Amino acid sequence: MVFKPHSISLMQNDEPSWVVEHAQSQKRNALNRQKSELEARLRQLRVKELRQKQNYESGEPKAKRKKADEVRTTSDAEDDAHFELDEYNSEDEDPKAKSLIFKHPEEEDLLPTDHVKIFFCSRTHSQLAQFVQELRRVDLPEVSWAVEKDTSKEVGPEDKVVVKHLPLGSRKNLCINPKVSRLGSAPAINERCLELQQPDTSKDHKCPFQPNKENETLVNDFRDHTLARIRDIEDLGKLGKKIGICPYYASRATIRPSEIVTLPYPLLLQKSAREALDLSLKGHVIIIDEAHNLMDTISNIHSITVTQSQLKRCRSQLGVYLQKFRNRLKGKNRVYVAQVVRLIDSVSGCLETRMIEKPSSEGIIDVGHLLAGKGVDQINLYKLMRYIQESKLAWKVEGYTIHAEEQDSKAKSRMETKAHVSTLPTLTHVQSFLQTLTNPAAEGRFFYEKDDKNDLSLKYMLLDPTHHFREIVEDARAVILAGGTMSPVRPPHLDFLSDCSLKTPQMDDYVRHLFAYVDPTRLKTFSCGHIIPKENLIALPVAKGPGGIDFDFTYDKRNSLAMIEALGNCLLQLSNTIPDGLVVFFPSYAYLEQVVLRWQTKGSGAVKPIWDRLQERKPIFRESKAATGPDDVLDQYSQAIATGHGGLLLSVVGGKMSEGINFSDALGRGVVVVGLPFPNIQSAQWKAKLEYIEQSTTARTGSRDEGKAAAREFYENACMRAVNQSIGRAIRHKGDYASILLLDRRYRTPTIEGKLPAWIRQGIVKDGADGPGQVLEKLRMFFEGKKHG
Repeated sequence: MVFKPHSISLMQNDEPSWVVEHAQSQKRNALNRQKSELEARLRQLRVKELRQKQNYESGEPKAKRKKADEVRTTSDAEDDAHFELDEYNSEDEDPKAKSLIFKHPEEEDLLPTDHVKIFFCSRTHSQLAQFVQELRRVDLPEVSWAVEKDTSKEVGPEDKVVVKHLPLGSRKNLCINPKVSRLGSAPAINERCLELQQPDTSKDHKCPFQPNKENETLVNDFRDHTLARIRDIEDLGKLGKKIGICPYYASRATIRPSEIVTLPYPLLLQKSAREALDLSLKGHVIIIDEAHNLMDTISNIHSITVTQSQLKRCRSQLGVYLQKFRNRLKGKNRVYVAQVVRLIDSVSGCLETRMIEKPSSEGIIDVGHLLAGKGVDQINLYKLMRYIQESKLAWKVEGYTIHAEEQDSKAKSRMETKAHVSTLPTLTHVQSFLQTLTNPAAEGRFFYEKDDKNDLSLKYMLLDPTHHFREIVEDARAVILAGGTMSPVRPPHLDFLSDCSLKTPQMDDYVRHLFAYVDPTRLKTFSCGHIIPKENLIALPVAKGPGGIDFDFTYDKRNSLAMIEALGNCLLQLSNTIPDGLVVFFPSYAYLEQVVLRWQTKGSGAVKPIWDRLQERKPIFRESKAATGPDDVLDQYSQAIATGHGGLLLSVVGGKMSEGINFSDALGRGVVVVGLPFPNIQSAQWKAKLEYIEQSTTARTGSRDEGKAAAREFYENACMRAVNQSIGRAIRHKGDYASILLLDRRYRTPTIEGKLPAWIRQGIVKDGADGPGQVLEKLRMFFEGKKHG
């Protein structure tokens, strides 16, 4: 999907045409000279890098190492006064907050004009690294402003025209100061980095890699080396270490002359991140890869959860801080810190009261109830949030708390102390949550819930991503959403079409929820088929299992023992027919666990449990809900297939194996999806989300029926996007082939089938092959043909 702005007409003055043409020619010539000079420097650097490659050893340069070591040897113990709040005046502007980093006054004149560039955004750095790898394969033709070369010399790699590419990352990705990077969490690294830049930080404690007037030449070297060849984010960190300059801040000087900038979702989609990087999207092209994640990503970035235990720890930390510094706090500091305490008490008290009055595990909380505490109605939340940010209250309170714990517990090991330091600062997290109290009420909702450990939590969930994405759309020259599981998409101006072939259910959530305010004629859509020939894919909706049992994995019916045993017997048959790797996606971790437990139990009259019989066919591997371990499982699965044993991988739709993992060739000769992973429509969050979509659509169209239809469509599309993403893990290149089996009778309905990608629909067998016997015969014929093809 592409958004294109209206064409911009250039205003001409009353000067004669030859004067205008001469002025334009001079401007073009000047720009070409700038580009030529930059290209000449980059060519020289490429020659130098090839000639002196062995001199660039990983690590800090000697000139910087001494200074860095001096910083490392300083004591970590801070005087109490270091944590005292500075005097604060809420009416003052804070000029130092605008720019803490040195910027050469003539920098804009020295660099080429900020020409149109491409910002390429994807979900993770690993996905961006794949794009960078493809970028390296591109051979660009010479352009008019390229430097003239000696034609008598053989053309070498250093003479190749290279795209001026810059990868951007967060401080966590790029920090080269070991005392800061060891903190682990991104918020902790951000807070520490900003603290080291403050004017009141002693010279001995400032970061030795920080760009300033003295090391301006290092920033320029970093810029030119970055653009001399195509690098990924890891290369950028290594380059910063070699040169001795912070790559996070030094990369800002590289944005302007670059042609392609790659960056992960948060750095593009979050306004505060763009401002921190001094990143302007005005007049540039934005490409968002894996765009099926876009709406959820925007919502997640601007949503946040805080637990009751975090609120209590935060309140305790403020109490410890006030006990020490109460008599030193004056004026605005005393007032604002007291307001922070009252606000936290109000939110925490409301959460406890709600759980007593309504003991249900989850529900909605009105923002007015969160602010109903004593004296909270007199607080100006906007001023309070500005105070917390500018005074560095969170860092000072958290820092003093850790300092006090160290002083009180000298017997604690250094590792225990570091464990405190590496965790997310509690008040910083609570501060982010409190910020949502200032958001427009229509944009989001607050929810309470109780987890398995009876810990209460409060969540703010963004319901409408339109406003946050609109700022990007209106600045950009063009916005391109790209993804393999977005199609089909129907712009609203095609709704009037009566052709039945165009009236199939469409995934137009992107138009409705991201571009509803845009003139439909400015939206362009494009969809293409898969790279493989259609005979390399067989797709089989399976409506019946062994014994003729209907495969109906709806929430009410999927728990029956007969259904679970039929599923196991079906996989036994498929394991005998499908060679090599077979990947099975379940609708949830809970259901996967339930099914496995049943399979491991020997049924009545059975010689062996289904689990044991499956393992005799193929080694079984399971995806875990734990945050760690997917790479180990994938490595073991790959090894089993490589050694000829085959493998059965049990995964979850929406889990770690369903995105970003390529089950190409033998790793994924068969992909099975069990049921349809519809979200829990009875949950408070999904009720609120669907209610919001229904109300907003009704208000926009004036039709309540259209509102209900839009909510139903959004709910179905959320399910099918997850299914399509899981299916897409197989068939990763033009010579690949695979079978896809959709185990549920609902996959035979036109509504659900119409939401599958076109390349899947064209491979669906439609001649009644939905029972186990017909399915196995079709699979046998398919793989026999590939074996002898």
